[in-house]
Amino acid sequence: MSELKALLFDVDGTLADTERDGHRVAFNLAFDDAGLDWHWSVDDYAWLLQVTGGKERMRFFIEQKQPPLPANVDLESMIPELHRSKTDHYTHLLGEGRIPLRVGAERLINEARESGMRLAIATTTTPANVTALLENTLGAESIDWFEVIAAGDVVPAKKPAPDIYQWAMQQMQLQPGECIAFEDSENGVISVRDSGIKAILVTTNHYTEDHDFNGATTVIDQFGDPGNPLRNIEGVKIDSGFVDMAAVRQIHAAVN
Repeated sequence: MSELKALLFDVDGTLADTERDGHRVAFNLAFDDAGLDWHWSVDDYAWLLQVTGGKERMRFFIEQKQPPLPANVDLESMIPELHRSKTDHYTHLLGEGRIPLRVGAERLINEARESGMRLAIATTTTPANVTALLENTLGAESIDWFEVIAAGDVVPAKKPAPDIYQWAMQQMQLQPGECIAFEDSENGVISVRDSGIKAILVTTNHYTEDHDFNGATTVIDQFGDPGNPLRNIEGVKIDSGFVDMAAVRQIHAAVN
């Protein structure tokens, strides 16, 4: 049996419920700033989340919905500019404290650090978004808690491709059996599974509760806390009512 050495966290929807009231709102503010008559509703964004990566999501929206565009627009420059504006708005929302970590996330991270576990981030969001979230929830010093922050365009293929997890493991010189990954979506699970990591803990959210989590070891609705228990959905059951390092090791051992 492989020894568990590292916890690899997705960010959006996993560490924080950022999608509906964070990224979606920031996109709409960026569209307003650019004078675009676009607005992504909560339901629109659920559909758009089938595509990972903000720039890719905008391109998909344009291709599928053909919204009104400025005359003679150059999409190759407009999309990155919109994305930079969206990131600015998103980090401002974080700075206002409007996007907290999910229940139990801070407790679990602190316990993992205290137990000597190595930590990493593996996400499709930009490094700036990751940094802003960590600084505004766990403090500036928390950036150094994560040995690797694999984010954004560090690899060309976004989730569900396995590249981001493979890159993170390469940087840490780890084997898949030495890791457990934390995700929230079907695309995330596919990415982890195809990277070779077998231990996958899923925390669902508003946008992903109906996803197909085939390959996940455990699916729950939140990390939970004493007094605010999680709900077991499928897979290895967590009897304590919250994810602690004992539960993490139990989940890892079930498949390694």
